[in-house]
Amino acid sequence: MVSSEANRADGVDLNEANQSLDAPRLQQRLSAMAREAGIRQWDLGAACSSDRSVQVDRGEPKQLKAAQRSSITVRVWNDANRIGITSTSDLSEAGLARALEGAKAASNFGNPEETPAFSPLATAPLPQLDQPLSESLGILNLLATLKEAEADLLGRHPAIATVPYNGLAERSSERIYLNSEGACRQQRLTSASVYLYARAEETGRKPRSSGAVRLAYGASDLDVAGCIQEAAERTIAHLDYGPITTGRYLCVFSPEAFLDLIGAFSSLFNARAVLDGVSLSRRESIGESLAVPFLSIHDNGLHPDNIGASTFDGEGTPTRRLSLLEGGVLTHFLHSEATARAFGVEPTGHAGMGAKASVGPNWFEVGASPESGGGAGGLDRFLASRNGAEGVVLIDSLSALHAGVKASQGSFSLPFDGWWIRNGEQRSIEAATVAGDIRTVLKSLLGFEGEAKITPDGLCPWVWVEGLAVTGDA
Repeated sequence: MVSSEANRADGVDLNEANQSLDAPRLQQRLSAMAREAGIRQWDLGAACSSDRSVQVDRGEPKQLKAAQRSSITVRVWNDANRIGITSTSDLSEAGLARALEGAKAASNFGNPEETPAFSPLATAPLPQLDQPLSESLGILNLLATLKEAEADLLGRHPAIATVPYNGLAERSSERIYLNSEGACRQQRLTSASVYLYARAEETGRKPRSSGAVRLAYGASDLDVAGCIQEAAERTIAHLDYGPITTGRYLCVFSPEAFLDLIGAFSSLFNARAVLDGVSLSRRESIGESLAVPFLSIHDNGLHPDNIGASTFDGEGTPTRRLSLLEGGVLTHFLHSEATARAFGVEPTGHAGMGAKASVGPNWFEVGASPESGGGAGGLDRFLASRNGAEGVVLIDSLSALHAGVKASQGSFSLPFDGWWIRNGEQRSIEAATVAGDIRTVLKSLLGFEGEAKITPDGLCPWVWVEGLAVTGDA
């Protein structure tokens, strides 16, 4: 990937950078060049974006950045069905010709054991999404908005001294997938994000931090006020903290925390991980009971609240809603073309592009199975804290997921921010870790509290889990 960045304060339309991508014309050019080079089978994936972002520090600009990025990946299959791959950022005739020749030459060294083919769904109709394109506000307007947001957050409590991590960004992006059998996919998208992470300090006390994030299709549509309010409430709620006694507790996960945990163990549903032997699941696991009978998990990249949803994956397969767990039973794996072929099923729209295609989730929906009629409603963490001798641990956010999760073994030990609720009173936990096994967690769910919440990673209610090990300082 080639990236160019400039600190410019202008209001140029973000879509200008992407006007050069014309999928039908690009396909014609590539088809003609491939014929001249004696290449019969090829495909191309391209992405470009134009980004603007700002950061501030106590009312002063900390960073103003504009960037235009582009990446093109070309794959070529030779007569022995071996694949070669090359990357470039040059869409000129000469650049594409070099990419094709390079991929053709690389195919002589392709791995005969790993040969993806075209997705059989690469020319199937795409889903229709309502994704309005927004105009750029310009970097000066972004800066003014973020400065106001920071000032508002700093004024919410005397202890909030700084907002060390903050940012407001907007992006216009475009994706293309083409192949020699006529697939021609193209998607344009605009998106924006704001995040505010406050730090509060009181004399003789440890600093406490928390934050919030909001996404939208354009910077003018961002819920900045809601982001400020949530960041302030979370930070202030952590000021009165104390130690927690090590033990086993009834735990209530916030939607964000539980989605992070499911994402960390998404290899459970990943066919590539199954074939590579790094998943807890096996080829024969479909139909097995993995969780309590009221749990349902879907991967739904098409959800209308999924900002940045893609209509197709890296192989051109349409995105769709896919059931992973239904009634606690494993129903499907996430597939690329190659893994789907190995399992004798259709690709699911979760592939990356490469000589060995990666597989990954899009956007989770977690909740109660419709037919179960249970596991949701009527749960109250404060009432539970009065009836339980040790109280309830509310896990707000998890940390160190990259280091504290052993996905192939199922175990985790993770620092967290949260509260200890006893006798109906809630107090922030000074420092603690939560540990367990994902298989035990999925079997130990007690139910859901409240309505499902929309987050950047998915849709999920508050999740109750029985008997997790919490290690504290007390």
